[in-house]
Amino acid sequence: MSVFPKISLRPEVADYLKGVFMNKELLASIGHREAQCHFQTLLTCLSHPPSYTCVRASVHLAPLEEIRRQLDEELRRQKWGSEEEIEIVPHPSVPDVLLIPVVGPRCVQQLSCEVVVGAQCGNAVLRGAHVFAPGILACPKYMKAGDAVSVFSDVEGKCTRGAFSFSGEKTFVGNGMAEKDRADIFGTGENVRGVGVRMTEPLYRSPSFDGVLSHLAFLQNLPSVVVGHVLGPRPGERILDMCAAPGGKTCHIAALMDDRGEVVALDRIRNKMELIRQNAEMLKLRSVKAFCFNSTKAVSNDIIGDGEGPPFAPESFDRVLLDAPCSGLGQRPNMASTWSLKEVCSYPPLQRSLFHAAVRALKRGGVLVYSTCTLTLAENEEQVAWALRTFPGLTLLPQEPHVGGEGMPGAGLIPEQLSLLQRFRPELSWKATAATPLASRADSDTIGFFIAKFQKN
Repeated sequence: MSVFPKISLRPEVADYLKGVFMNKELLASIGHREAQCHFQTLLTCLSHPPSYTCVRASVHLAPLEEIRRQLDEELRRQKWGSEEEIEIVPHPSVPDVLLIPVVGPRCVQQLSCEVVVGAQCGNAVLRGAHVFAPGILACPKYMKAGDAVSVFSDVEGKCTRGAFSFSGEKTFVGNGMAEKDRADIFGTGENVRGVGVRMTEPLYRSPSFDGVLSHLAFLQNLPSVVVGHVLGPRPGERILDMCAAPGGKTCHIAALMDDRGEVVALDRIRNKMELIRQNAEMLKLRSVKAFCFNSTKAVSNDIIGDGEGPPFAPESFDRVLLDAPCSGLGQRPNMASTWSLKEVCSYPPLQRSLFHAAVRALKRGGVLVYSTCTLTLAENEEQVAWALRTFPGLTLLPQEPHVGGEGMPGAGLIPEQLSLLQRFRPELSWKATAATPLASRADSDTIGFFIAKFQKN
């Protein structure tokens, strides 16, 4: 059900995406009318959250059913299921995933006391988060802790921080209880921390996972979990995660190989690497080694030392994951993007530089998985076509599990090649009703995502 406007994009970006989803190959396949319908549905579903919450369970620490039981107890302690029966179901084909339905949109009466938050904060609220104080942009002059407030998201990013009110374009995301006075939020001159508004009546009801079973239950979008399984890590292997922050996939890979072997995580941002180390320690994973390094330079013919840290000698890894930096246009919910067309189109050169390094790092016979969380052909199918032309030794492999759709026509790939790709397209099933089984909705009502699996021969 649609309750929010379509995602707000700059006109040139909207035209560019329309060209992607109405390209000649696709029109020849499904026709103009159906392609136009899919594109318009995509713009609508991007501004709405998926109909379920996906939890990756740490099954290397406890059985799935035990984690499900503990999660059920935690949610009841939150009184999350006080209005509706709690449903936590295992995914039928991804063995370490639990699914929890999102309840919404709900009938919530708006209040006179309004709090305006940034767009990212508003998106997080729609996925079950409370409002943290740094995300608050405007609130009434005399707001006190304990006041009942309505929370609105500043869709276009035009609200001035510290304002008393905001009359620009904003979207209602639910009601909550103020945890801090206005003076505590804006008056100290310091970076205020903690929850600013505790959501009591969110428009979309989803459980809060703040501090909940942090070592056993990890919030992760379904396609991101699928990536680890598609990579297929095995005990004893040496695996490279090239763009690892914030580390969810890194830790998943280590868990899938029973923490036996070595998972090398690289990223350019130093404080994020420390977060990866902390997560690995919390999950009792000793096989993860994290380094702050530019992955485009991850391979060198001139190695000094033992080669334990980057750069590495060519053909050092059994498997490589390149979850590439991308334009991120598949993320949900996202009510507005202020990116220019130049910014959206800036990623393919970097992705290709990283791909060159990935192929060099990979042993012969090894597996390379390339993934993005965006929608464009230029960052997905066109990169696959480029890779197959540039590296004759690469071949596409089938993916397991394959719960998403096939690749999208438009990059000159033949049907057999498209069938080996995995593109998650939420617009194709977004109108599924609540009567549709949760597991059936889960495979399609996701963020937009893309996965390709190669072997180096």
